[in-house]
Amino acid sequence: MTKLTAHAAIAKASIGAITLVDVRETAEVKQTGKAKDALHIPLALIALQAADKIDKSKPVAVYCAVGGRAGMAVQALTKLGYDAHSIGGFGDWASAGGAVSR
Repeated sequence: MTKLTAHAAIAKASIGAITLVDVRETAEVKQTGKAKDALHIPLALIALQAADKIDKSKPVAVYCAVGGRAGMAVQALTKLGYDAHSIGGFGDWASAGGAVSR
């Protein structure tokens, strides 16, 4: 599994060079918000919805609450042919200064 730092993800997201994907459950996203412009696809649905929602032409940065589910999502996306990377948890994104939408 490839790890991308939250700082690097913020820089890439600001120029549209990556797709951000939040794989937390809906209740978690409602409670904390999500990274600005991130797609929300719960981990259980990632394999089913990736083809319809995620552009394969650019890298994908995935996060969850603390990093475990992001790692599983990266494995699933990689098997589907995506260039996927974990950025850890939502807290990593927020503490690195990433914009949050609620």
